[in-house]
Amino acid sequence: MAARPSPCHNRAGLGSALARLRARIIACRSCPRLVAHREASAAVPPRRYRGERYWARPLPGFGDPRARLLVVGLAPAAHGGNRTGRMFTGDRSGDWLFDALHHAGFASQPTSRRRADGLRLRDAWITAAVRCAPPANRPSPEEIAACAPYFLEELRLLRHARVVVGLGRIGWQAYLRARRTSGLPRATRAPRFAHGAATTFPDGVTLIASYHPSQQNTFTGRLTRAMLRGVFTKARRLVCRSRRLGQPIARVPGGRARAGGVARTTRPASACPAAAGLHPGAASPPPTRRERIPSTPPARARRPGTR
Repeated sequence: MAARPSPCHNRAGLGSALARLRARIIACRSCPRLVAHREASAAVPPRRYRGERYWARPLPGFGDPRARLLVVGLAPAAHGGNRTGRMFTGDRSGDWLFDALHHAGFASQPTSRRRADGLRLRDAWITAAVRCAPPANRPSPEEIAACAPYFLEELRLLRHARVVVGLGRIGWQAYLRARRTSGLPRATRAPRFAHGAATTFPDGVTLIASYHPSQQNTFTGRLTRAMLRGVFTKARRLVCRSRRLGQPIARVPGGRARAGGVARTTRPASACPAAAGLHPGAASPPPTRRERIPSTPPARARRPGTR
């Protein structure tokens, strides 16, 4: 009897598998504290959002199912994604994130206001360590652990991912834990969290750390637009390099590789922004070896305890 093809190698199958995962996430009520907070936020919204119908449910990831860039955030905002029903949509963090994604050619527009605003992600998928808005943006370790199976399933399905951007330490750590749980090879050197720091694993996947575009970081100047754009410009270069080199796709336990044990990307040349023309800034020439992602903003006081 012929083996059933993996959904990762079948567009229709991959879409169905992601749809099933989406339904499971939306129906989740595993964490009483998070359920209470997301629903209370919807019941008593700020004046500027009164009269709007809140999503008030867990948020699934979204984007290009065959993405080579995976963006991992912390959790939805109580009056952002929890209101609009899409991650990083309708809040200040999203304004910064989609500006940077658009600049690097991963998003069709630099803003994300609501689910039906026409935004499209190209070669990128956005997800989070926690799917419900936590009080004070601080999920407990137990709540992070309760969401981990959803993230593991996403990684299994999104097997074209070659570059991962961890927004904030929690998103960054969530990916490292998922790799360990999945039995994927560890880095030869211990990864460190610092803005712009990159770790490449033996399977060819690169993890880039970034400060989270929270108001706590952007208002204090700890994170600037140039710093965030720099992270995604670097991600774009790595994604395009992986295509040119034909790097094998990492295999997560539970998935299958193609014949010969290696699956290769099959993106057209227009997948890189210089050919696609998605944004003028994304088509700039590659930097010299001496150029670096800005790791610190202009001299300004930093608030202790920020992400």
